[in-house]
Amino acid sequence: MSGNRSNTSAEQKKLSVAAIVVIVVGVLGAAGFALTRSAGLGSAREAQPTFHVRKGPLTISVVESGTIKSLEQVSLKSEVEGQTTLIYLAPEGTRVQKGDLLVELDASKLQDELLQQQISVDNSEAAFIRARENVAVAKNQAESNISKAELDYQFAQEDVKQCVEGTHPKEVKEAESNITLAREELERAAEKLKWSERLFNEKYISQTELEADRLTHNRAQLNYELAVASLQLLQDYTSKRKLAQLESNVDQAKMALERVKLQANADIVQAEADLKAKETELRQQRSKFDKCERQIAKTKILAPRDGLVVYATSVQGGGGRRDTQPLQEGQAIRERQELIYVPSSESMMAQVPIHESSLEKVQVDMPVRVSVGALPGKVFTGHVAKIAPLPDAQSAWLNPDLKVYPTEIHLDNTHSELRTGMNCRAEIIVEQHTDAMYVPVQAVTRVGGEPTVYLRERSGFRSQTIKIGLDNNSMVHVLAGLEPGQEVSLTPPFEEKREREEPQVVVVKTEKPVVAPTGGAPTKSLVPQPKPPDGDAQTTAQSPPPEGERGGPSFRDMTPEQREEARKRFQNMSAEEREAMMRKRMESMTPEQREEFQRRRNQRESGDGNDRGGGHE
Repeated sequence: MSGNRSNTSAEQKKLSVAAIVVIVVGVLGAAGFALTRSAGLGSAREAQPTFHVRKGPLTISVVESGTIKSLEQVSLKSEVEGQTTLIYLAPEGTRVQKGDLLVELDASKLQDELLQQQISVDNSEAAFIRARENVAVAKNQAESNISKAELDYQFAQEDVKQCVEGTHPKEVKEAESNITLAREELERAAEKLKWSERLFNEKYISQTELEADRLTHNRAQLNYELAVASLQLLQDYTSKRKLAQLESNVDQAKMALERVKLQANADIVQAEADLKAKETELRQQRSKFDKCERQIAKTKILAPRDGLVVYATSVQGGGGRRDTQPLQEGQAIRERQELIYVPSSESMMAQVPIHESSLEKVQVDMPVRVSVGALPGKVFTGHVAKIAPLPDAQSAWLNPDLKVYPTEIHLDNTHSELRTGMNCRAEIIVEQHTDAMYVPVQAVTRVGGEPTVYLRERSGFRSQTIKIGLDNNSMVHVLAGLEPGQEVSLTPPFEEKREREEPQVVVVKTEKPVVAPTGGAPTKSLVPQPKPPDGDAQTTAQSPPPEGERGGPSFRDMTPEQREEARKRFQNMSAEEREAMMRKRMESMTPEQREEFQRRRNQRESGDGNDRGGGHE
């Protein structure tokens, strides 16, 4: 960065010194230039070529080269997916009948794919049948599980009812019966024990018998107490626990039934989903199989009608596309590639590319004269039928700066001698005048944005602003400003035009011999030269814009102080402002002026390059 700043600073110092030298040289050379200009301009004007303004028939037309095509033709394309190889091709120009084989593409790979696809179809069909049977099994199993769960639920409910209404009352009655029996036995045992004690006291029974009766009484007492305890246990614990267990069984059976129903429904849904998936897969595999069969069938392209075989590459090549390889056997063919055209009638058309600069001239229905190189001397008539709304993508891809719009020209009547693919030249008639005034296009220049010519007079040439119409790239239609017979210059004086504008100078670093204003011997000096259009930052001392672009007095009429101020102001312009100023100047020029200006700029650039090289050494 520091190196760049130092170089820039050094160059600015050089430019400042160069600007001072230019001012000095300009002041010293002004007088000599005025003297030599008046002496040499007259002889130069006498040698300029001229043209006498004419009035008569004038045709404004746009001429383009194109290709003859059938107006109604069938385009046969490759419909095989991907890329295939061309193994058979009908000879071009052959007359064929409907159904004849025109093109055959390699189908070996598709045959292998068809075999593999058949295996996939068989596997998918077996899986589909298995899934369909699984659905039936799942439904049957679901019904069985649900029936069993419903039966278990019903049994659990009946067990509760049985316990409440049957088992529990029965057990209570049994317990009460046991208590009654135990109480009666206890009473008998007590009565017997009482009599045994009386008899023992009276010495009728022994002690042993008395003890046996007492033991029986005690046993009866225990049985009675056990019977009472059993009833109490049954009522307080056993019955309640059993009833709670049975009620819990009912709840469990109910929930189990719900689970079984849900599980059964899930199994059925899963089986049906699997069946649907297998069915979809089978359909897809069959579709692929059918597609393979269709693709194999499409490898053979048959003639859709009687006609002539025309290769698409021949037509495209005739239109100027050199990137298209001629169609031949063994060539790789891509999907949707056009292969053959079969003209369907004798009606023909011409397809030509219209450059974007001619779009304003060309309109639909304009008359056209078409000549074919293969048929010399014959001219066919037609009209512009269609202009593409967008430029040709292929041409734009090959050359982004080239914008051409495909245009269809329909020929009148039928012409059996015309063939698709012939090169042709189409002249689109834009305007036809029986009595028009015209001059060559190179005679017209633009001064201040107005079309201007230079009329010859006794004292020289004078500028004349005119009004013009369209041109045919040779002659331009003059609407006003001239009279027939007037003599105009074919080489407009660009030097005189530049004098009216602000002079721009370039300071060359190397010293060159300069002819002194008085015609003396050459001297070594820094020579002021006209500024190149691009304005090299290393060799050009920037000058202010011309009078027509910024207003105010011309550079020639300024005082030295005004000139210096203008130079500084222009030198401080940004690159974008300078580019805009140069673009505005170029827009005000005619095409011939631009061409001449470009030629001089190239010459000056080569000269500046040599000067810079010498200065560097």
